[in-house]
Amino acid sequence: MTVLSAALLLFLILDPLGNIPVFLSVLKPLAPRRQRIVVVRELLIALVVLMLFLWGGKYALELMHLRQESVAIAGGIVLFLIGVRMIFPRPEGLMGELPGGEPFIVPLAIPLVAGPSGMAAVMLMGSNDPSRLGDWSLALLLAWGATAVILFSATVLYRWLGRRVLTAIERLMGMLLVAISVQMVLDGIGTYLKLTPPNI
Repeated sequence: MTVLSAALLLFLILDPLGNIPVFLSVLKPLAPRRQRIVVVRELLIALVVLMLFLWGGKYALELMHLRQESVAIAGGIVLFLIGVRMIFPRPEGLMGELPGGEPFIVPLAIPLVAGPSGMAAVMLMGSNDPSRLGDWSLALLLAWGATAVILFSATVLYRWLGRRVLTAIERLMGMLLVAISVQMVLDGIGTYLKLTPPNI
C-alpha cells in the first residue's frame, strides 16, 4: 500500500463530509469565533488519539496475542459495517440525541473523527508493517489535513452543496469503503491460508 492509497483509505474512514451535519448541529449554539476554536481543539485531540493507536497498536496486539491476519479480517468487517451504515444511514443519525453545551472530546473528536473504524485501521497499518510507521504517519496527516479543511469549510459546503448532494457523496464514499473492506477480508483470509499448513 502506498502513502497516497493509505491516505485515501483513512480519508474515507474519517468521513468528513458525512460528519458535516453533526458538526453544524453540535456547534450551532456557539459564537462563530468559539466554533473555530472548538473545531481546532477537537481535530487536534482526534489526531493525537489516532497517532497513539498507530504507534502503539503493534504492542497492544502483542499483549493480546493476536495474529495480524485476525486483525486484518476483523478490521475489514468493521469497515464493512461502517460503509453499510454510510450507504444506509439510520433515521436517528450517527449519534442520536446529543446533549447541549460545548462539546469536549465526545462526540466530535471521538467517535466522529477518531472513531472505532479509524482506530482499527491505523492500528492495522502499524502492526502489518511496523517498518513503515513514518509512511503511515504521513498518510494519517494527509487524511487528517483534508478532513480538517472540509470540516473548517462545513458552513460554506453545506450552503453550497446542500444536504442532498452531501448525502449522495457520503453514500458513494460508503460504497468505496465496502469494496476496500471486502478486499481487506480476502487478503487476511488469503494470508492465513498460506500460513496454515493443510491437514493431511
